[in-house]
Amino acid sequence: MSEYGTLQDRVRCKALLDKVKTPEQCIEYFKPGMNLGWSGFTPAGYPKVVPIALADHVEKNGLQGKWKFNLFIGASVGAETENRWAQLDMIDRRWPYQTGKDIAAGINAGRIRMGDKHLSLFAQDLGYGFYTKDSETGRLDLAIIEVSAITEDGGLVPTTSCGVIPEILMQCDKIIVEVNTGQPSFEGIHDIIVCNHPPQRQIIPITSAGERVGTTYVPCDPSKIIAVVESKLRDKGRAFAEQDDTSEAIANHIIEFFQAEVKAGRLPKNLLPIQSGVGSIANAVIGGLAKGPFTNLTVFTEVLQDTILDLFDAGKCDAASACSLSLSESPGFPRFFANWDKYFGKCTLRPLSISNAPEPIRRLGCIAMNTPVEIDIYAHANSTLVGGTRMINGLGGSGDFLRNGYLKMMHTPSARPTKTDPTGISCVVPHCSHIDHTEHDLDVVITEQGLADLRGLCPRDRAKVIIEKCAHPDYKPILTEYYEMALKDTLAKGIGHEPQLWDRAFKMHLNLAQNGTMKIKNWDVKIDLCE
Repeated sequence: MSEYGTLQDRVRCKALLDKVKTPEQCIEYFKPGMNLGWSGFTPAGYPKVVPIALADHVEKNGLQGKWKFNLFIGASVGAETENRWAQLDMIDRRWPYQTGKDIAAGINAGRIRMGDKHLSLFAQDLGYGFYTKDSETGRLDLAIIEVSAITEDGGLVPTTSCGVIPEILMQCDKIIVEVNTGQPSFEGIHDIIVCNHPPQRQIIPITSAGERVGTTYVPCDPSKIIAVVESKLRDKGRAFAEQDDTSEAIANHIIEFFQAEVKAGRLPKNLLPIQSGVGSIANAVIGGLAKGPFTNLTVFTEVLQDTILDLFDAGKCDAASACSLSLSESPGFPRFFANWDKYFGKCTLRPLSISNAPEPIRRLGCIAMNTPVEIDIYAHANSTLVGGTRMINGLGGSGDFLRNGYLKMMHTPSARPTKTDPTGISCVVPHCSHIDHTEHDLDVVITEQGLADLRGLCPRDRAKVIIEKCAHPDYKPILTEYYEMALKDTLAKGIGHEPQLWDRAFKMHLNLAQNGTMKIKNWDVKIDLCE
């Protein structure tokens, strides 16, 4: 028995107790090549004991590379599941966002076929059956869903994330349910809307971040459930770096900007609902707001990270809505559990198709803040591919918010140090090596060097402001020289709306690949990269 109750307590649809199995007994349901749907979103709320048991089976029986599956999950899940599956060569296709060194290595080595997608579009397209259209049945073969409880009529109460559970249930007739009794039940924190397909798709009537308009469970036909498995394993949430001088400077620039916007009447005193992406910088920015002057804040985002608890403790945040409660394994979740009464009622978890839907984002006027790999001088942004080819994690939901928010902001260090260059790689470049977000979607760019407000500026003016305000001092003259050279050349030819020299636009990237630094010595294409 768990300190948080028994399996019998959590499964209120008593007929399903006849389907209780061990993780090992579920292995018989899996066949190589299956399309699998998992719960989970940014290591939270994902199934654990069944995927681990299947990995153990593959490893024990030498089935590496022979038992491979197609995974469709809301976003990343724990390394002990998908990353271990990658180590054992168990993944053929993976959609749409992942983390883990081994799974990324498999993707970039060509062993894993990954597809990337705006997360709100992935959710709805999964429900439409787009990703399984070429399979024999046109549907998902098997689902594994982690839940806190099962209601009397078979409804599934998720745990720490909602992910794409509604869409998985639309497309799957065989479901393994992991009931997690190793942590408190999260029943009551969720707000579930299951969207119909067009032309019967309903409106999403969310008018404030904390408003609840749906149910606390995902409806499910209990006849679809083929096994109920008890789990006591908690999420292996990611740890974040402590706030450093760079992230603190970025947070301060953002707070100063918000203060100016409030003074100018373009933002209310409590701002508008905040969206912040995943990662250490995003986490630090929210932490900066906890120390800032704003009160009665609200959050409408896709992921709640550790510093949301700082906002609550500071009395600065009234309500926070997301798809996932993605706290660190320590101290995040222990802190949440120890202060359950303080935090629980302020959080709302919604399915990905709702948390990232353009409709409420636009209606609420969300302030979108995300971290890219690089930004170019015209405000295109790359969020996914280092050097234009190496996948890191995936696009995530940044585009959902950047396209539809009230203010669209991206923050990044001006340079990332490397072993080969103490200054490091410039995060401001002439042209991004891959573009996920176009110049049309960004209003503000921030680095530790400063903040560039791009609203109302033509491309040439944007370039001057981004270089002046955001570029690292070591790269500012290099970028300025490129811009002035491109401007002169293109204006002379009558093609200078957004000046670029395509024989030189990627010379900094090429120099990095060949010589370990972006500090080129000359823009002349006739001179060797090092000269």
